[in-house]
Amino acid sequence: MKKNGFSRRDFLKTGALGSLVAGTGLVACTNGRSPSRSKFGDAKNVIFLVSDGMSSGTLTLAELVKQSQFGEQTHWMSLYESDRPYHRGLMDMASLDSTVTDSAAAASSWGSGKRVNNYSLNLSPDGEAYKTAAELFRDAGKATGLVTTTRITHATPAGFSSNVEVRGMEDDIALQYSERGYDVLLGGGLRNFTAESRSDGKDLLAVFEEKGYSVCKKKSELLNDSGNKPILGVFANSHLPYSADQKSDTDLTENVPTLKEMTEQALKRLEKNQNGYFLMVEGGRVDHAAHGNDVAGLIYDQLAFDDVVGLILDYTKNRNDTLVILTTDHGNANPGLLGLGSRYLDSDGLLSSVQNYRNTYDWVYSQLGYHWSMDKLETVRANQVRELLEQATNTVITSEEAQMITDSFHGKLRTPFKNRQRPGAVISGVMANYNSVYFMGTNHTADFIELAAWGPGHDKLQGLTRNTDLFDLYTKMAGVSELV
Repeated sequence: MKKNGFSRRDFLKTGALGSLVAGTGLVACTNGRSPSRSKFGDAKNVIFLVSDGMSSGTLTLAELVKQSQFGEQTHWMSLYESDRPYHRGLMDMASLDSTVTDSAAAASSWGSGKRVNNYSLNLSPDGEAYKTAAELFRDAGKATGLVTTTRITHATPAGFSSNVEVRGMEDDIALQYSERGYDVLLGGGLRNFTAESRSDGKDLLAVFEEKGYSVCKKKSELLNDSGNKPILGVFANSHLPYSADQKSDTDLTENVPTLKEMTEQALKRLEKNQNGYFLMVEGGRVDHAAHGNDVAGLIYDQLAFDDVVGLILDYTKNRNDTLVILTTDHGNANPGLLGLGSRYLDSDGLLSSVQNYRNTYDWVYSQLGYHWSMDKLETVRANQVRELLEQATNTVITSEEAQMITDSFHGKLRTPFKNRQRPGAVISGVMANYNSVYFMGTNHTADFIELAAWGPGHDKLQGLTRNTDLFDLYTKMAGVSELV
């Protein structure tokens, strides 16, 4: 909706780069110190941290649970109370064709500095391919790395490195990786690299090995690798498991690296390049848990991502050559802790029940043989639902609640907002009676999102940033913008 001829989608239409060039960008929030005035070219390295699909409520829930369970702040919140110079502001993540973005368009805005249509990766509507950040840094002689808990060919890592018409073309993205010579690729997505599962029958694992890469499929292989060669690590056929499920499964704990472990290994390799590097790290399953209204998946994957924030805060503590950008690509489902009970006094105790969850709702689905893409599963019975949820969450729901959930699996439940009648939404609605966490929906939202930064260039950010301006900032700070 326009007011005085101006709409949100007109916001910063020409970008904020003019003020960046002048070095007079408004710092939205600092710790009170006078920020340094950095110059373009000051950032030898760029680290881009993305908690995919993190609404502000997700950040808050993770903080509350960590304080309650471990007696500590999240590292993200500790940054805001620290004495190091930093930026804090908001960012507009609209895509070219929608105020509500998907992850592909969001990552493309950062990865090529262009807004593209939802589901597209670094391609204009008429098919023009935009040069990506990973290519720019590679061509400048810097090392490049992508790390994620999703498939490595998924929307966010691909948004910094690939060009395809539709984000689902993940076999094509994997093929581009094999041709573009990036140094570190760590995540899931084995199925996009094996001859047995690729549509073209190509064995890309063999191709990477022929090109001199170490290829790892297990955590031990990653941790024991010499680190002297570029590396492809694919530790699951699809996405990596949720942190809550991984910690409850000995086999997953032993064989699948955490996001922090992958990031540590990436840094060891990338920093060997004397010219510097670009590293993108994504906590990608935060988004999936938000879509599924999966409380344990959401909170504990956010905390796993926060472990990476702590790692990078320590890593950059005594450095002045590394720009770090910390953000999310969009809100999702907008979860929050509701005030329940007299004077809202029940909320804290109910939230603490999440600490006793053994597994995610996604684990429950796996036991039932259900996938989110299915319209219905009529074999589900109420007693199964009740028993599995008790096993997963240490919570005993009522027979009536179990039947509501069962009706949603059968496709029989009707709710005022249709978005709330599928199993994930119904389970989360029932469980909100016991954990006090409720979700607005199961889809992305148009919220302005959290943006933090530190290191050379943080002082040039505006209080409200257009997504594409981050590309202009970090490429100029790293001295690679002339290669666009």
